[in-house]
This record gives sequence, C-alpha cells and structure tokens, in this order.
Amino acid sequence: MEKLLARALAGDTRAIGRLISLVEADTPSSKEIMKAIYPKTGKAQVIGITGSPGAGKSTFVNRLIARFKAEGKKVGVIAIDPSSPFTGGAILGDRLRMQDHAVDSDVFIRSMGSRGNLGGVSRGTHEGALILDACGFDVVIIETVGVGQSEVDIVKIADTVCLILTPGMGDDVQIMKAGIMEIADIFVVNKADREGADKVAADVQVMLKMLGEREWVPPVALVSSNKNTGVDEVREIIRKHGDYLNSSEEGRRRRWSQLQMEVEAILRGEISLLVERSWSARRSDELMEMLSQRKADPYTLAGDIIKTLLK
Repeated sequence: MEKLLARALAGDTRAIGRLISLVEADTPSSKEIMKAIYPKTGKAQVIGITGSPGAGKSTFVNRLIARFKAEGKKVGVIAIDPSSPFTGGAILGDRLRMQDHAVDSDVFIRSMGSRGNLGGVSRGTHEGALILDACGFDVVIIETVGVGQSEVDIVKIADTVCLILTPGMGDDVQIMKAGIMEIADIFVVNKADREGADKVAADVQVMLKMLGEREWVPPVALVSSNKNTGVDEVREIIRKHGDYLNSSEEGRRRRWSQLQMEVEAILRGEISLLVERSWSARRSDELMEMLSQRKADPYTLAGDIIKTLLK
C-alpha cells in the first residue's frame, strides 16, 4: 500500500485510479488510504457543475478544462453518471464527451456511479476529490448526474458551484426551487445561441432579488459551449469567487460547515455499519415471525439494539 500511495502522490495516473477504486469500493484499506492522504489535501479548488440532464454540462466542462490547461493547471474531473442497475458501475456517457482531454497527462478524468444517492453525490465522490487534491491537481471538477431539485449535496464538497440552465427545458420553473437557487454561486445559461436564453437569465436575476441581499450575489453568464463563447467569462467569475472565499467570513464559515458535514458523514457511515451488524446478528426466523404477528414491535427492537450499541 505504501508503494501505491507513493506512486500516486508522485503523479502516476494508474496508481491514482487504483486508489480511487479502492476507496470507492470501501475496501478494508480505504480508511488507511484516506488517513494517509488527508494531511496533503486542502490545496485544490473544487468546482461543482450541476444542472438538469441535457443541459450540456459535459460539453461545458470540456471547454472549461481547456481554459485551465491554458493556464498551466492540472485538472482532475470526476463525472458522476447514473449507476448501472446491474453492476452498480457508472455508465460512461460523460467520459465519452470529454475525449479531447482523455490522453492529456495533466488531465485525469474518472467516471463514478451515483450509487443511488438522491443528492447525486456518493461518499466515494468526496474521497475521490480529496485523493486528486493530494496528488497535485490544482483544480478538481465534479460534474453531477443531474437529478433536479435533490441535486444539492454538491455544496458539501465544492468550493464553487455552477448551476447550468438552458432555454426551452423548463428551467424557468426549475430556478424557482429554493434548494437549487441557494446552492449556486454562478448561474450559467448554456446554449445561449438558442431563443429564450435571455429570458432564462432575466428570470434568474428576478429570483435572486427575491432571495434578498447577499454578500456574494451569484453572477449570471450566457454561454454557448458548442460555439465556445462565454466560457472565459465563467472562468473569470470562478477566479473571483475563489478570491472571495479566501478573504471573507462567509468563506471561513463555508469551509467549517463542509468539515463538520464531512465528520458527520463518516460518523453516519460507521454507526450505520454497526447497526447493520447488530441487527444481522439478532435477526432470526422466530423474531421475524413475532414481528409479523405483532407480538413484538420494531420500535422497541430498534431501541434495544441502540442500547446494546451504547453499552
């Protein structure tokens, strides 16, 4: 394991991929891997790209990668795809749309399955981003699966969240959902060459005013990923938002909130595993029959399991 870690930290992409696979699969070595790499994290800028399916997220990410590469930055990408119902693995659609950078030594692209997470982001996504951070990537882009209003977990990981909207896809209704509105640091109206793009941008501006005054008012950028226009503007906004987070009280609060959520997520995972093991040890045909006949109730049973764990 030490050799694998050393190779990954030295920039060996195959070793980096292997580390991510071990952590994503929650192997026995995954905790030791994360303990070893965590002190080396905290340097990369993590950018979340979210929005409805078909909004052009992958094409936009493809253009954004090129901007970062032009600045000499190493870019890691985690593209969350829907998990296969048969294997649990990711359907590699997003990765196919980023083939322009697939063989670039300064770009690492990894597809991950959503693993059924309603927030579109699994625990492995966060740990994968930390591994890329530790292995020297200056920017880590996380493109989420795009599942609508529940797509808010990305705020627990990303420094800057870009919400991709498009004309003609019902986004004028989508932007009215408070959860989506509140996670976005930048609104990107993609496919801006289409009719209705200006209306979507205007609707966003109206909704932002309704949310009240904020220290950082999310800018609205018009982009055409296919025609490669407007991406430079978004890149500059991302830079400004990074500077804002580094110098503001809100940035400090946000970092602390993310760290708190990180610890809580690990605790929930550990406790869930303990509960599952305790329940499996106690479960029997006799007990299930008692429950089905209402001679025992699940509330008392769950309470007994918790008391046992607390002891």
